[in-house]
Amino acid sequence: MRVGVIQASTKSDVNDLLFHSVQKAVKGVHEVVNFGVFPEEAESFSYVEVAVMISLLIETGSVDFVVTGCSSGQGMMLACNSLPGLRCGFIQTPQDAYLFGRINNGNVASLPLGLNFGWSGELNLQYTLDKLFEDEFGCGYPKEDAERKRQDTDKLIELAAITKRSFIDILDQLDRSLFRKILLRESFYNAIMTNGKNQLLLEKLSAIKLTF
Repeated sequence: MRVGVIQASTKSDVNDLLFHSVQKAVKGVHEVVNFGVFPEEAESFSYVEVAVMISLLIETGSVDFVVTGCSSGQGMMLACNSLPGLRCGFIQTPQDAYLFGRINNGNVASLPLGLNFGWSGELNLQYTLDKLFEDEFGCGYPKEDAERKRQDTDKLIELAAITKRSFIDILDQLDRSLFRKILLRESFYNAIMTNGKNQLLLEKLSAIKLTF
């Protein structure tokens, strides 16, 4: 699995901590890629703009899972769940993380990176990420109910495929100023063009970028 790390600019100061905590949690089993937003970047990106980037990462097939967050974690979760291809959970504790990974089998985890992130906050972050990646995703919990839990998750994924449109379907309706800011972020654009697998979406994004 390829895991992306990206968070809103408001919490760019914890990007390095978040990235290395995810690396430690996956124990070398998964590849981890840091997409920022980095403290040294001049441009600022809101949680809404970062959620669009997360949707593009997932929809292009550039990554399989994303660890993200904002000051509260709530805004990022809501923004992600409004966008194509994303099933985002709001995760505050190790228990949240373990149950989300085993039962809900989502593809984005949003963490509070400011709210209650005081003394020893880095410990809760590490313990939470450790539990998120502890076992196989979507295996179900508890064991006696695992099959029913997996079936419920499959139904939810099927419903999302019916009720949510793909990124290609919404491209023409999105604000071009939003796309300009995101696609001109060269590190991000180059990453999805290099690692993305959805050729049709990549071609459309490339064509849009040429208009800027």
